[in-house]
Amino acid sequence: MNYWLMKSEPEVYSIADLQQQSETIWDGIRNYQARNFLRQMDEGDLAFFYHSNTNSLGIAGLMRVVKKDIVDPTQFEPKSKYYDPKSSPEFPRWQTVVVEFVETFSNPILLSTLKEKFTAEELMVVKQGNRLSVMPVPEAVALKILAMKIS
Repeated sequence: MNYWLMKSEPEVYSIADLQQQSETIWDGIRNYQARNFLRQMDEGDLAFFYHSNTNSLGIAGLMRVVKKDIVDPTQFEPKSKYYDPKSSPEFPRWQTVVVEFVETFSNPILLSTLKEKFTAEELMVVKQGNRLSVMPVPEAVALKILAMKIS
């Protein structure tokens, strides 16, 4: 099993939205490095749900990858802000995954706490200027984060 961190603005889609829906397609990723990380995911992998662009930046909960190698349908929808006119159903450029809700952390693990505990080499999200919305989390770091939610 691999671990990931996936960002979403809570005003757009939050951990509470995922909990209510139980599962969702993680659509709209339009960065090639993030897309490549999505392509590396396997069913059963765990991902930290990170709330971005908010006053309480940090990990809000946990989700699990339940389907992989999904073609992102928003790339074909002309009215979508994620529309890609260079993509076609025969040769889609953007793939994603379906995730399911696992849990909401009773106390979010704030970015400030993550910066105290981890270096940029250990956890990409703490690197200054990192805007990537999907990133891997090494297992040793993931286990420490999971232990932090308990304490």
